[in-house]
Amino acid sequence: MKPTTTPSATSAFDLPARLSLKADPALIDGDEQHFAAIAQSLEEAIADLSDRLAAARRAPGGIGREAMDRDTEIHRLTGRLRTLRRFGLDLCLGRTVGTDSPEPVYIGRLGLSDSAGRRLLYDWRSAAAEPFFAATHARPMGLASRRRYRWTHGRISDYWDEVFTADGLDGHAALDDQSAFIASLGGTRTSRMRDVLATIQADQDAVIRAGSRGALVVDGGPGTGKTVVALHRAAHLLYSDPRLGHRRGGVLFVGPHQPYLAYVADVLPSLGEEGVQTCTLRDLVAEGAGAGVESDPHVARLKSSAELVKAIEPAVGIYEEPPTQGMTVSSHWSDLWLSPEDWAAAFEAVEPGTPHNEARDQIQEELLAILMDKDDSDAPPHLLRRSLLQDREFVTTLNRAWPMLDASDLVADLWSVPAYLRKCAPWLGPDDVRRLQREDAHAWTLSDLPFLDAARARLGDPEASERKRRHDACVAAERARRADVIDGILEADDDGEGAVTMLRGRDLQDTLIDESAMPGAERELLAGPFAHVIVDEAQELTDAEWQMLLLRCPSRSFTIVGDRAQARHGFTQSWQERLERAGLDRITLASLSINYRTPQEVMAEAETVIRAVLPDANVPASVRSSGIPVVRGSVAELATVLDGWLAAHAEGTACVIRTEDAGFDSTFRATSRVRSLTPELSKGLEFDLVVLIDPHTFGAGIEGAVDRYVAMTRATRQLVILTSP
Repeated sequence: MKPTTTPSATSAFDLPARLSLKADPALIDGDEQHFAAIAQSLEEAIADLSDRLAAARRAPGGIGREAMDRDTEIHRLTGRLRTLRRFGLDLCLGRTVGTDSPEPVYIGRLGLSDSAGRRLLYDWRSAAAEPFFAATHARPMGLASRRRYRWTHGRISDYWDEVFTADGLDGHAALDDQSAFIASLGGTRTSRMRDVLATIQADQDAVIRAGSRGALVVDGGPGTGKTVVALHRAAHLLYSDPRLGHRRGGVLFVGPHQPYLAYVADVLPSLGEEGVQTCTLRDLVAEGAGAGVESDPHVARLKSSAELVKAIEPAVGIYEEPPTQGMTVSSHWSDLWLSPEDWAAAFEAVEPGTPHNEARDQIQEELLAILMDKDDSDAPPHLLRRSLLQDREFVTTLNRAWPMLDASDLVADLWSVPAYLRKCAPWLGPDDVRRLQREDAHAWTLSDLPFLDAARARLGDPEASERKRRHDACVAAERARRADVIDGILEADDDGEGAVTMLRGRDLQDTLIDESAMPGAERELLAGPFAHVIVDEAQELTDAEWQMLLLRCPSRSFTIVGDRAQARHGFTQSWQERLERAGLDRITLASLSINYRTPQEVMAEAETVIRAVLPDANVPASVRSSGIPVVRGSVAELATVLDGWLAAHAEGTACVIRTEDAGFDSTFRATSRVRSLTPELSKGLEFDLVVLIDPHTFGAGIEGAVDRYVAMTRATRQLVILTSP
């Protein structure tokens, strides 16, 4: 046996005594030398980035595009600097050795080169890194071996090697293939999703690296890594697909609820991406924060229809009818006839796709142009225009024929004026119209959000016209001020000739005015359009809710992540049928079938629950056993269960999952390590210990079974089920 040595204090390795074979210099000296080069390069990169960031912050702020570019560069430098400082050497995930080259290729969270240009780390999203994640024994992708590192407090506490050829056996110790990976799956959980980049598996990597065209559906049961795939796919797409860059719309990530977003908040920054917008469907509409649940299931079903959302269009169209009577419009110089045909022509002049409220100015300008063409006086055009706008009857008629509308009032009218709803949705029966009416039309529910969103998109901002007028006034004032300055320069020019006379040109004067720096509307970050949208827990979305996302992604480039067996209200169609009905096309399906999270003991119990109502459920196969059986007991034992678990485990998190009105020990209080959630809010999360309180109260039928199935499969180690006497 080769002699073993203990790594020095400056070593990247901190292997325990039980892994002494892995500490052999013959196995790790090459890594040590490479990590020393990475450490030096990191030090130089951090110093360089710090200097560049300081210089960018000292630079003049500029205006308009110049200011935006400066802010973007500061954001980029800050993000990269934060990542380098946060990880240090553990930027490195592992290494590969190819069959055609003995030189290892090291894979990192970010790419890194030394001062001579030698590549020290390849970005995990690059083509060179793909074999590290995707190679299997059946498809080695040119690899002789692969090494993965486990980092603890900035040093390597373990590593494991896989070999793909007979020659790959040389220079490796304790070859344990997947055992180290499987053991890592049982590691303790915290309030944030743990870092799993180094252990991405081949089936997951194939989905992460799939192209962005069309809609990719990632279907998989609990614990298959759907959320991991979705988050890593967001980072990969932004790196690999130039069509999705921030300047082209970027990526929107939609999660099921706020606890989920808090849980995954750390993942994208750890992957080098901080520009992805994340939200829930509630966040897309201002009224979402206070919206409640629709109490009438029948009304909820009616409002889930994309067809009913289409009622917004005729609801707005009622307010876009030109007058059928002509009128005289008076100015200081003449009386001009405005015929019904003139009104109709002005209304038809609206540019397609212009929001209703913003189109009013277009109509006004068209009407003024028609009137001024009829005027045969010698009135100066700008004075004639101003005079026509002083005709109160003309302005009142325009406001009545094309009024400024508020989205919330428009939708509220549908739920409070039966005749209005019948006109806009003539296919509804009398009973449906009656049930959709409510006493407080502005008491918004989650089912109303798609209607509010569609109305706001169709109407546009009612303040846009006033902002545009202020903007135009600022531009005119700035143009006048600069014209005065130019006149002064020209007066100082003795002969009035030469290049300085070019300053009289309007084109050149306009280039001196940065209109983007003038007052205007701030862009709503979630309004879109986005180049790509990723939706997690997508099985829960209604047809109406899908319209909210389609509005924000005209390219129909989606990643859709979900599990039909976890749909609380049932999912009887295929993904293809379901999404085509919602309005998507070019649909591709990828399936994940290996459960990396839930122990076999828990999954066996959960499978019986879901198959009782959904015999064809896509129940994934668990790859590991915790050795801990599912425990049953009384709700009165809750405190004992939690106290005993906390005493036995210094790390990890637990969750008590219950309905909101569950009658368990009132002395229980959630802590940083023990949470309390409803089944619905636990979706997408994971905990070392899960305690279910009276799971029979979760409901009947598919909804109740799905809630029990979801709640049970949140456990990564142990499941306890407590019931009331």
